[in-house]
This record gives sequence, C-alpha cells and structure tokens, in this order.
Amino acid sequence: MSAARVALVGPVHPYKGGGARHTTELAHRLRAAGHPTAVESWRAQYPAALYPGTQTVDEPEGEPYPGTRRELAWYRPDGWWRVGRRLARESDLVVLTLFSPVQVPAYLGLLAGVRSVRAGAARVVALCHNVLPHERRAVDVSLVRALLRRVDGALAHSADQARLAEGLRGPGARAPVTAVLPPHLPATGPVAAPEPGERRHLLFLGIVRPYKGVDVLLRALAAGAPDDVALTVAGEFWGGTGELSALAAELGLADRVRLRDGYVPAEELPGLYAAADAVVLPYRTATASQNVWLAHQHGLPVVATRAGALADHVREDVDGLLCAPGDVDDLARALRGFYAPGAPERLRAGVRPVDPDPYWADYITRLLAA
Repeated sequence: MSAARVALVGPVHPYKGGGARHTTELAHRLRAAGHPTAVESWRAQYPAALYPGTQTVDEPEGEPYPGTRRELAWYRPDGWWRVGRRLARESDLVVLTLFSPVQVPAYLGLLAGVRSVRAGAARVVALCHNVLPHERRAVDVSLVRALLRRVDGALAHSADQARLAEGLRGPGARAPVTAVLPPHLPATGPVAAPEPGERRHLLFLGIVRPYKGVDVLLRALAAGAPDDVALTVAGEFWGGTGELSALAAELGLADRVRLRDGYVPAEELPGLYAAADAVVLPYRTATASQNVWLAHQHGLPVVATRAGALADHVREDVDGLLCAPGDVDDLARALRGFYAPGAPERLRAGVRPVDPDPYWADYITRLLAA
C-alpha cells in the first residue's frame, strides 16, 4: 500500500474518554504504518450545555500525538472553512471522526473548505463511531444525512451501523466500509493478576445514560443475584443519580448498590476492577465498546447483553455470559449462573487480554480503502 498523507479531525487530550484515545492511537498507528499523519483537534468541541459532564482531564490517558493542532471551535464557523482549505492542500485523505450530530455543522464547513481547493485531490471519509445517537431527534437524522451524502466514503464499526449509514448516504453512493473498532485502552500501568477468591461484587463502568440499561441491571440484581452480592456503578450520570438511587431503595438494594458519580480517571481503574468479580454491561442498545476488552485486560469476565457488537468479544461460558438486551429476567438468569458454585473462578480462568495489533492492522487497511 502506497503512503497516504492523512489528516485526522477529532478529539484528543485534553478531551477524555474512548473517543480521544481512539483518535490518538489511530494517529500513532497510521504513522507507524508509513502514512504521514496530522491531527486537527478542537479548542471547544461542544457547547457546555449539551454535555453535562466534565469534557476535559488534566493528565493524558496515553501518549499524546506530537504536533497536534487545536484550531477548531464550535463557536467559530469562520475557522471551519479555513481549516478545510489547509487540510486539502496538506493531505490526501481527511478523516472526520463522527461521535455526535453536534459536530456536523463544523464538519460541513470544513468540507466546504476542502472542496474549494480545486487543485487538491483530498478525499474525505466519515469515521462513524455512532452513525446516529442512541437517543435521537429528527434533526440528528437530517444533519448526519447531510454529512454522509457529501463525503467520499464512510466507515462504521458494525454491520448494522454500516447499513444505517448506507441508507443515509442514498442510492448510488459508495457503500460504507465495516471495520471492528480496535482496542484503544487507557494506560493504567502494569495490571496485576487478580487475587483468588470471590469478592461478591459486580461493576458497571462508563457514562450512565438510559440506553446503557443500569435500571435493568438493578432490577435483575434484586431478582437474580445472591443477596450478599453488591454492585458499584461508576461513571458520569447524565441527569444525576436521583432516579437510580430511588429505584435501588425501592428494590431494597440501597445497602448493596454504590453510585459513584463522576468521570473515572485511568489511575482509579485498577482498584475498581480488583474489587469486582465481573463487569456487567446491561446495554439496551450498543454500537461498539471497549468495555469487554478493558475488563479482560484486568482479568475480569463479563456479563453482557447481545446488543450491538458487545457479544462479538465475549466467549459464552468461557470468559463471560450473555443475555438478551432489555430483559430483566434473562439478565437475572445470567447473574444467577455467574454465581453458581465455582463459576466465577472458572470464567476468570478463561479470560485472555486482547492482542491489539491484528485489529489495528485490519482497521487501517479498511479505513484507507473507504
């Protein structure tokens, strides 16, 4: 494959979370594969009112990418076009990382700048972490359709997401490429082998939103897990903890459920995983997630629904258990099965950390083909 000059447009440090880690890791991997790569990030990605948590962190969660530029701001549309013109002159491929329709107006302005450089041959690909939000509005569909019909190609992280993107791109457009979202795990330092024995404790980790199904987990915990098993829910609660706290009390779980509100920095992860027997992912819907691999990196099995791509990384009854999304009874069944005599130790013994290199090699190949 010949070298391509690539410009990645997306969040990096000081933005937090998987999106920033993915953009940064992709830049490192592209450069290591021989493709000169630049990163164009944000001074301000979203209005604060649209993101009720903390958007940035003080310490990077991985090795920063050198030479990153941060000229884009949601409130400076005059800058979108200028950045696009510059990227068109400097790049063969411009990659727009799409997480939310809120980004689309800036991307349309940037795309207009790219297209205005007649001598440039830069192609533009939308890298869709989420084609549409899990909780969507009509305007979200209109915005994403407008973007996907103007780019040269698209990449999605599952077959379902690729079909959704294809429908929005319209007839005659090049079909989106599907690629498995590769591992881009936070740097937590050396991971110690879990201590033997049961903790009688489960962990949910990540942003808490309705589609994540934490309410389903609470009901299943009350119905299915042994009454000495506790749960920690750790992450940013969009909308606050009040509703889930009230549900836990209603179900008689107040003394068994800890709601740890706020972003979880990388240095706190080892302690949370060490205190748990398993990670539970009760998602109603999903696209792609790092949470299965992150649990396995710390030696923990996973109880997950078959939503989205979650089940693709769980070996049923080897390193985890699976259940139907949105189904309290089926999740309760899985929790009972997990705590059957000897099951936690057996499933923990089946856990193997993921090897990221093959995933990234395939991902880069597919991205450049998109």
